[in-house]
Amino acid sequence: MIVRVIATAGHVDHGKSTLIEALTGSHPDRLAEERRRGLTIDLGFASTDLPSGERLAFIDVPGHERFVPTMLAGVGSVPAVLFVVAADEGWMPQSAEHLAAVDALGVRHALLAVTRCDLADPGPATAQALERIRSSTLGDVEAVAVSARTGTGLVELRAALGRLAAQLPDGDPESPVRLWIDRAFGVRGSGLVVTGTLGAGRIRRGDVLVTARTGRRVRVRALQALGEETDLVRATARVAVNLRDLDKESTGRGDALLTPESFLPSLRCDVRLRGGTPAAALPRTAIAHIGSAAVPVRVRPLGADVVRLALPAPLPLRIGDRAVLRDPGLRRVLAGVEVLDPQPPELLRRGSAARRAAELGDARGTPDEAAELRRRLLVRRGELTAMGVTVRTAPVAGDWLADPAHWTALRARLAELVTAYISRRPTEEGMPLEAARHRLGLPAVSLVEALVTPPLRLSRGRVTVGTAALPVAVADAVDRLTEELVRRPFAAPHAQQLVELGLGRRELAAAVRHGAVLQLAEHVVLLPDAPALAADRLSELDQPFTVGTASRALDTTRRVTVPLLEHCDGQGITELLPDKRRRCAPRGRLAPVDTPAG
Repeated sequence: MIVRVIATAGHVDHGKSTLIEALTGSHPDRLAEERRRGLTIDLGFASTDLPSGERLAFIDVPGHERFVPTMLAGVGSVPAVLFVVAADEGWMPQSAEHLAAVDALGVRHALLAVTRCDLADPGPATAQALERIRSSTLGDVEAVAVSARTGTGLVELRAALGRLAAQLPDGDPESPVRLWIDRAFGVRGSGLVVTGTLGAGRIRRGDVLVTARTGRRVRVRALQALGEETDLVRATARVAVNLRDLDKESTGRGDALLTPESFLPSLRCDVRLRGGTPAAALPRTAIAHIGSAAVPVRVRPLGADVVRLALPAPLPLRIGDRAVLRDPGLRRVLAGVEVLDPQPPELLRRGSAARRAAELGDARGTPDEAAELRRRLLVRRGELTAMGVTVRTAPVAGDWLADPAHWTALRARLAELVTAYISRRPTEEGMPLEAARHRLGLPAVSLVEALVTPPLRLSRGRVTVGTAALPVAVADAVDRLTEELVRRPFAAPHAQQLVELGLGRRELAAAVRHGAVLQLAEHVVLLPDAPALAADRLSELDQPFTVGTASRALDTTRRVTVPLLEHCDGQGITELLPDKRRRCAPRGRLAPVDTPAG
């Protein structure tokens, strides 16, 4: 069954609750005090079936000026209102404030019911109300004159409600749940029950949700939709949720039940004003009505119509959320606001507020992936999704998303940094990844690694240039080493001689990385062609041969011969035999060699 949810609105004592009773057969006032005083002071609920087969759920709100916060808690989660004006009184102060609240919330669907038409001609009140409503977000609405006492107009009102219900948007059942709680109460033997309007998502018996106020995980014990037990509720619906492991003191109106890991807690948000008081004229503190929550906020103007709200406790906000700023002292609506950024950056430097306002100049409160990437430059996929943005871009590394232009600029900047680093430190292999991350201001080393493309390359935790030439000073030292080894290619210089040639520890490491020299042991350095030259000389010996025989053939000492032969073993040039002698490996299969016994 399709369920539509609408709230009432209008001045006190204009017959909202009486009209709901006439439509549904159930009086929405729950409290004994309400019935005794004949005054709605809290939210009431009732429902009826429409001829179309849809079920219509009403949230009846109080009309007295003292209970506007309660009224806003009821209207904050619904897409439509039944605006009630009495024919015998016409437009009244709370009619205006309720309309201002509805307009601030951006509600776009409504029906005007002019009640008590048996007591006065409904024409003047209808014309006056339609004129006032037309200037709000509701625009032109249908109007029906009705008398709950005589029943006049009830048939027409039901038909009009059916037409209104047909215009309402369907809630997305695949979206995450954010159920703003408008009532919480205990049931003997069952525990805590909370109620709210499910505008999106679905809730099943047994689901695990989290509370926005504490982040506590709770399990759904049972569900009711419009008083009927059910195992599954899909948006849109009025729902009562019986929760395990939660008491009334831990939650209540203004809290919300959320799909785990689908919302980010917001302690500040940047918003655009929608009508009402200009940013510069707003008081520095106000009450923000968001969903069913009413919280004091600090207001900081950023631009002509952009302000930052600082919240006393985190709320699960998304881009595009609508809220009302209200002055509790003067009891008036200050402005409507639309959330542009529920996770804004801190403003720390002089002029940052104006720059932030300019940055948000084209933001319209509609989740837009490209626009968010341009503003944020780098952001985690889950963070963007939690703000209500549909993500289609592939991550650049892990779950990191990047603005394409910013990513291109980072890659160019990395190349500049690496080139400059190598020029200042020619003996080092390249720029350490962590140093590059710090210089680029990136939050993770994995992002630096993802930026590395030819001619850059990664090597042992550093970023280097693959085509980089051997530094001049190192090349000169290699040339001097080559001159030393021309006549005796296996007479490796000792450590001090290497230093005198210009091959200190760093220079030697650079020469080895570039393949300019072959380092066989800590202080055994030859030219790269030494193994091939050794193969030629050793192949002329009687096979197999000993280390001493090889040393004499190569005109060097055991200091050089042992690591050289071990290197040749590894290259397949020579083979170590069980008796510790060696033989040269001819092309193809090695020939068997007799080894002496003992």
